[in-house]
Amino acid sequence: MNVGFFGIQYSFGLQQSAVNPIYDFLGAKPDEIPWLNLAGPLTGLLVQPIIGALSDKTWHPRWGRRKPYFLIGAIMCSLALFLFPFSSELWMAAGLLWILDAGNNTAMEPYRAFIADKLDSTQQPTGFLAQSFFTGLGQTLANFSLFLFPMIIVGYTGKLPNWVFASFILGAICSIGTVWWSMKTTPEIPPTPEELEEIRNKPLNLLSPFIDVFSAIKDMPKVMWQLALVYLFQWYALFCYWQNSSKSIAQSVFQTGTDNRELYEKAVSLAGSVNGWYNIITFMSAFALVGFAKKYGAKWVHFSCLLLAAAGFMVFPYIENKWLLYVAITGFGIGWASMMGIPYLMVVKEIPKERYGVYMGIINMLIVIPMLIQTVTFGYIMRNFLHNDSGKAILFAGVLLLIAAVFTLLIKTTNDNKEEANLPAYTGVH
Repeated sequence: MNVGFFGIQYSFGLQQSAVNPIYDFLGAKPDEIPWLNLAGPLTGLLVQPIIGALSDKTWHPRWGRRKPYFLIGAIMCSLALFLFPFSSELWMAAGLLWILDAGNNTAMEPYRAFIADKLDSTQQPTGFLAQSFFTGLGQTLANFSLFLFPMIIVGYTGKLPNWVFASFILGAICSIGTVWWSMKTTPEIPPTPEELEEIRNKPLNLLSPFIDVFSAIKDMPKVMWQLALVYLFQWYALFCYWQNSSKSIAQSVFQTGTDNRELYEKAVSLAGSVNGWYNIITFMSAFALVGFAKKYGAKWVHFSCLLLAAAGFMVFPYIENKWLLYVAITGFGIGWASMMGIPYLMVVKEIPKERYGVYMGIINMLIVIPMLIQTVTFGYIMRNFLHNDSGKAILFAGVLLLIAAVFTLLIKTTNDNKEEANLPAYTGVH
């Protein structure tokens, strides 16, 4: 049932590691990069909670409840990925990113709700950390395609290297292919008679998803507000890293900028390999975190993982030996595995089963709002305080992760003890 996350996260991996270098190839300035990434947080903010609420109110005997939404999302992703390498101008690449993100966000939350629908409370920790596994696996392939394809596919078509075409077309195939596989092999569980009656009594209309979202926000449990403070610093930091990792490596390892195309391509390729490595660490450590969460509690696991990620970021821009980059980013690989699943184990007991879709959309709002803030503020910070130095941007991200770790310790759940933490009733991952 989780195989589709492989394709969806391949798409997300390209978005992390390849889209910003494409912007660089098309002539974007460093302080313009945050604005050009506005599509991700804004579509996530608008699309995910609405689609999640719609999926809660949907049922068709043939097509199901969640499947229509993540199938449509996967089709949108595949089309955008296929067209992306043909971008000849910044505006075209930015426009396709909006379509790509809208597709990703249409697929993401109904897919998570689909997993939650299928699993009971004893299965959910393993089931949702399996999402972390496939997340790491998909992003690993995406990043290693950026490392391997430049070695075997040379030359340019227009303003972009030919290896970009191979990476994105492979992503288009993976996106629709893996989601189709999950749909074909995993049937949905029909709603109970009570749930069907609820759906009939409250039919969908133009306003119903908005009403459901605002109602759920009003009733949102306290632990989710506490998690929002962690996410504010955590996801702001990650956007800073993803936007600047290639340029930081170009500065520290190759002592160059984006103006030297040959060396910058090597930096982008190395960044793909480094980011691929942290995703390998992610899927290798995902299931181990389940055991640690049961033994020590989800909060302490996430705190520790954020510290490891912060340490990696803070040394990353000062490393001149490319092999040591893999050591530094290992901490983030473990942190990324935690981010993909562990925070949800801290809130699962508080969320009602019948509102899985809308609450997973709201959890994603807590993720994309910091990203939105980053896109509209970080350009100013980058230009006026960090002097367009990508290495300093990643150091800044490390400091933000330290702050997020501290706020993680302030999270309090209704039954904040190991026994309760072992038996979550609901979870989901970004």
